Amino acid sequence: MENSEKTKKVYTVTGMNCAACALTVEKAVNKCDGLDATVNLATEKMTVNFDENKYNFAKIREIVEKSGYGLIENVSEEEKVKMYQDKIKEMKKKLILAIIFSVPLLYISMGHHMMGAPVPRFLNHKEHPLNFALAQLVFVIPIMYAGRDFFIHGIKNIFRKSPNMDSLIAMGSGAALVYSLISTATAILDPKNAHHYAMDLHYESAGIIITLISLGKLLEARTKGQTSSAIKKLIGLQPKKAKIIENGVEKEVMIENLSVGDIVVVKPGEKIAVDGIITEGTTSVDESMLTGESLPVTKNVGDKVIGGSINKNGSIKFEATEIGKNTMLSQIIKLVEEAQGSKAPISRMADTVAGYFVPIVMGIALVTGLAWYIFGAGLVTSLSFFISVLVIACPCALGLATPTSIMVGTGKGAENGILIKSGEALETTHKIKTVVFDKTGTITEGKPVLTDFVAFSKNYSEKELQKIAASVEKKSEHPLAQAVVNGILEKNEFLENEFFDCESFRAMPGYGIRVKVKIDGEVKEVQIGNKKLMDNRKIDTEIAQKDYNEFSGEGKTPMYMSIEKELVALVAVADVIKKTSADAICELHKMGIKTIMLTGDNEKTAKFIAKQAGIDEVISDVLPHQKASKIKELQENGEFVAMVGDGINDSPALAQANVGIAIGSGTDVAIESADIVLIKNDLKDVVSAMKLSKATITNIKQNLFWAFFYNVIGIPIATGIFYALFNGPKLDPMIAAFAMSFSSVSVLANALRLKFLKL
Repeated sequence: MENSEKTKKVYTVTGMNCAACALTVEKAVNKCDGLDATVNLATEKMTVNFDENKYNFAKIREIVEKSGYGLIENVSEEEKVKMYQDKIKEMKKKLILAIIFSVPLLYISMGHHMMGAPVPRFLNHKEHPLNFALAQLVFVIPIMYAGRDFFIHGIKNIFRKSPNMDSLIAMGSGAALVYSLISTATAILDPKNAHHYAMDLHYESAGIIITLISLGKLLEARTKGQTSSAIKKLIGLQPKKAKIIENGVEKEVMIENLSVGDIVVVKPGEKIAVDGIITEGTTSVDESMLTGESLPVTKNVGDKVIGGSINKNGSIKFEATEIGKNTMLSQIIKLVEEAQGSKAPISRMADTVAGYFVPIVMGIALVTGLAWYIFGAGLVTSLSFFISVLVIACPCALGLATPTSIMVGTGKGAENGILIKSGEALETTHKIKTVVFDKTGTITEGKPVLTDFVAFSKNYSEKELQKIAASVEKKSEHPLAQAVVNGILEKNEFLENEFFDCESFRAMPGYGIRVKVKIDGEVKEVQIGNKKLMDNRKIDTEIAQKDYNEFSGEGKTPMYMSIEKELVALVAVADVIKKTSADAICELHKMGIKTIMLTGDNEKTAKFIAKQAGIDEVISDVLPHQKASKIKELQENGEFVAMVGDGINDSPALAQANVGIAIGSGTDVAIESADIVLIKNDLKDVVSAMKLSKATITNIKQNLFWAFFYNVIGIPIATGIFYALFNGPKLDPMIAAFAMSFSSVSVLANALRLKFLKL
């Protein structure tokens, strides 16, 4: 049973509002045998691994509910949006109610004796102190009702021995309220001294604390909503309906009713519903929201189309190949959601502090209040310092510092075709000092192209020879043959009926091809292949030897072409480097990063490609299964290594590297062994991923610094230590509430700056 495979699920946690809340849920779940959970405050998600033979959703929900929070399963994005909107509406209603009654409360309590503002005579604190006190009580009751959740959750969590931010607010505001109620009751019982007691009221502190913190919470919720805008944009790409051909007739269906094999019709300007292969038509498609590729991509019959992309200017029909959760868009959304819900190692310190933060603050507040009272400051002043300490402390800023930056960072990456699969990958990428590249398909295009065609014949022109070569190679399915045909057709516009008739086609593995071709009415033997093929017919290749050696030295594959017994041409093909490879490697060098090429190719070819790209070091003649060992050797020498490969035969090396980067994966974004998946086939995205990692970590450090700095400075000021020792500032509880409200908003606002990062 212990070896049974664990299931990984992601659930939505409700009722959390600070780091202490997230930690409480996490601890409650993790203390149960067989459960392994991480809770993310910013996304309000819990990722939990468990054995389905021991646990199910109902059991896990029961554990979470006992800790004072809720758990929801299978929440669709539409439901999440509705929940978020309902939450914002409810918060607005409560804030409006609090503000409506806070304004007159503040005016009555402080307007006359602080600002000389006129107050009705029956509310004058000198002439009618009891009315003065009772009016404030009347106005504070609706405010307390608006902020009732702070008291309900806060007090419950104190009894559960897991106090949170609500507990601090409930204690601070509640202490001011209780003290004021006692003063009001005493004023009623002792009318002669009513004025004295009426001047000891703290109703305005209790009410304004709730109002300001409610305002801060609303701003925080709205700002937090913006941090997940990348997910919302991706989900917004998915059309609701699609047109299919059924029994020869066009029919509109809901997207969830599409099946693999359906023929889907897409007109200009419409979104492509699911992934598929074009069966009819030509168009250009805007894939920018999925791949970051700014220019529309031309698509012809046989090409793949991606669900969520926009058909620009041609009507097409395509066969649906992937639907539902298997589409590229769904996989991207899943990867981004998982990354945003994960924790980065840098957040562990904040989590540890948050676990002890609230009890320590409560202890500091109690000691502060007692110390001021013992040293003769009086009950009112002592209470004021006690409340200020409770209210200014902000565990929210600590809890939001890391996850909000990760949410915005991973979202920014997704918008640019860079899928970062975890917070840890995002954090560690900026530490990379060595990048190891696979050659084929990573630095190079991954497919051979025609690079040279040198003619030696006196009987045929170069164009004629090229037409003969294309006619012959058209019969072969070999990648090198296709490269020759494509290269020749790019330079010459041969029509289909212009090709020479070929017969007796013979492919000889390890040699080349031999074909009978009808040229000018005569049937002649044409061969294209290596020297062994030429030697077989005793054809002299001396005339081409110089070019052959030159091409070989450049990492190209030269092939001889003969007609009958005459060598007529030398054809060279090569896997050329991508246009952006050299620029990307130059950028990495500017960042102080060492570059290595790890390839199975021979040393001569590898070094030629490396020289073109500007690679520092070459490790050649390495078999696929040996690549991981080479990465390990580098790590043992103290290198922090990223491996960049195609994610197929490079999987072991990607898994071994500190950061595995799969490049040019196209529609296959679920490569298990990679930490980062780059949708585009462009090495510049490796540079962009590193820039994004560095910017995100800098942002997290700024957030953590602000969160710690705010609390380290704010709490001592609130205790009045500077006031006592140096006659420094003395913090009013209302100012403390204002500062606390906007500390978490400032952290969120800083995280949102990542949206404007240029990659």
